[in-house]
Amino acid sequence: MNSPPICAVLLLAGFLIQTSAASSQGEESLLSYDMIRESAKEARELVDSAYSKTRKDLKVRAKRANARISDLRAFCNQAVGGARNSARTADYKDFTMMLVEEKLKCLYPGASNVSDYLTEEQKEIIDQLTGCAYLYLPKVCDPTPYRTITGVCNNRKHSYYGSANIAFIRLLPANYEDNRSVPLGWTPGSTHNGYSLPPARDVSIVIARVSANPIEYDPERGVMFMQWGQLLDHDVTFSVSSPTSSPYTGNVDCNSCETTGPCFPIVYPPHDPRYNNGQKCIPLIRTAAACSLTDPRRNQLNGRSSFIDAGPVYGNDMNLANALRNRTNDLGLLAINQNISDNGLPLLPHDTSSPDPCSIADPVVKGPCFLAGDSRVNEQTMLTAFHTLFMREHNHLATQMHEMNPHWSGDKIYNEVRKIIGAIFQKITYIEWLPLLLGDHMSEWIPPYTGYDEDVNPGTSNVFTQIFRVGHTMVPQDMYLVAEDYTTVSKIPIYRTFFSAFPIITGGIDPILRGMMLYNAKLNRQDQIMVDTLRESLYPVLNDYGADLAATNVQRGRDHGMPGYIAWRSHCGLSVPMDVHELAAVMDSTEQAEKFMKLYNMTDNIEIWPAGVSEPHVPNGKVGEAIGCLIGDQFRRIRDGDRYFYQNRGVFTQGQLEAIEGVSISSIICANTNIREVPRNPFLGNDYQDFMDCSNFSPMDISSWESPEFGDSFD
Repeated sequence: MNSPPICAVLLLAGFLIQTSAASSQGEESLLSYDMIRESAKEARELVDSAYSKTRKDLKVRAKRANARISDLRAFCNQAVGGARNSARTADYKDFTMMLVEEKLKCLYPGASNVSDYLTEEQKEIIDQLTGCAYLYLPKVCDPTPYRTITGVCNNRKHSYYGSANIAFIRLLPANYEDNRSVPLGWTPGSTHNGYSLPPARDVSIVIARVSANPIEYDPERGVMFMQWGQLLDHDVTFSVSSPTSSPYTGNVDCNSCETTGPCFPIVYPPHDPRYNNGQKCIPLIRTAAACSLTDPRRNQLNGRSSFIDAGPVYGNDMNLANALRNRTNDLGLLAINQNISDNGLPLLPHDTSSPDPCSIADPVVKGPCFLAGDSRVNEQTMLTAFHTLFMREHNHLATQMHEMNPHWSGDKIYNEVRKIIGAIFQKITYIEWLPLLLGDHMSEWIPPYTGYDEDVNPGTSNVFTQIFRVGHTMVPQDMYLVAEDYTTVSKIPIYRTFFSAFPIITGGIDPILRGMMLYNAKLNRQDQIMVDTLRESLYPVLNDYGADLAATNVQRGRDHGMPGYIAWRSHCGLSVPMDVHELAAVMDSTEQAEKFMKLYNMTDNIEIWPAGVSEPHVPNGKVGEAIGCLIGDQFRRIRDGDRYFYQNRGVFTQGQLEAIEGVSISSIICANTNIREVPRNPFLGNDYQDFMDCSNFSPMDISSWESPEFGDSFD
């Protein structure tokens, strides 16, 4: 049998060693070191070319007059800065391994795992040549009272714990078709445990669709409860899109329905109502991969630090953090908009980069997008309002700090206030928000705080990127704009708030915040899991159809190699349903259990997001047992593994800690808006009759910071 031409060339070049050669470590090598170096060089060239072409193509598509919102979001979700560099390094390594494997098969046509044929020394060389090893070099961590922007050196023993631009952590091994990187359902006709997984759209239609009207709203939780969840999610996770496609396919925009490279489209099954209406799929780009020095299975990159550090306000990238500061003076302020204001109060600066998704999405008003510490700030208007609120709180506190301590530099003021805002995020999350989410199980899943533990890894788990999407079940159909007397001015369908700066430019954030305080979140029921404005109209595209958020959640779980629902219940020590009757008992619904079994055929194949959001809620909470357990694990580790957690001894003085404990969402709204009436707890479902005058909420007392020496001796 003759070798393929490429194999003949490689053999003549001496790149393949058919008689074993010894490495410097005494291991036997089947592949030459020159071949590995050439493969790494070729991979870098291919990746760099593909990155450049992808970015250019996305920019062209996003600038078109008829650009789809999906095009705009794809452009905004691209990795930038440190995240882009980390993703590029992972791709260098991935493509190097692919090229080495391609050449290896010249000798061993049946070879399926290149790692088995490489010596440990060769693996280390690949890590060095691709830059992967550099990402994990030990850091020299200087003592400081302040977090780094990226979160690196929070842990002095494990400097990368919780930092931005590294892999999510795996609580359970990844679950891929090939046990390496190919998502379940990628290959047509493939099976898992003997059965094909249902199309993601079928899961959306059968499980998540509203099948009983009218929509029921939650009398116990306000829209602001839902909105804090999204802001918090954006503080600790960012699954950035792959910056490139496979250079072997030539497809760099993933705008077709071909499953290849990073393109993992949600294909419509023939019985889908959308199937005969022109478009055959919802395009989806895989999440960027992350470098790993140990596990060869694909993991995904977290573009945020895992700490609750107010990243949406300040960013987790030094270049962005510097761009967000007001450098016209030395007062430690954040930059504000120089062109427009909100009845005399500042708005976020405009994002001057091009293209501008907001102007394209709203061609009548052409309101430019805003710039903040997270590129998703403009995804929907209520989120933008929260970003604006905390920018104002920073500047409010910074101004007071300067007046009290005029000898402090701008950097000192900025860092002190950033530290305070991060602490406020933590206090609101753990004291006000999580108890309402986890209910009576809060103390079980997140035991009382006992202090910092350097052996706890606070890294965001990969499964958290799935289960925290429980917030999607609470999103209402509409955003309400509410006047000063708390009468409703108008309502805007949620899908019209995507990349829409118009309501803030024309009316400011007060009407939006009042609407979040007055109106209730959607209640999650098994027959009303997700409103159709998200399930059918997310980021509208062709033929008035949009993306499907429920189907996207399912497809994204497969992209991430997510283990199934049963595996996660077992991980949490919960009962493991093996048949429809046991599943019905867990879900307290025979009808819901039968729907799952009809789709998946066996409980082992059921996926975590649709099943997790179908579980009945724990008492006084808004999650089921499986999701609650995993959320609790995440927030326990984020807290216990954070050296700068606000309650950790020595981070703040007792007086400062008491001042932080006295802050609430209501007090921040009163201090930074023209709103004069608020509920005591805006996260609850509130009646306007119970709202209170802002005179009941004192601004934060910063008198405990009056000390020129504060923070200099932090240990």
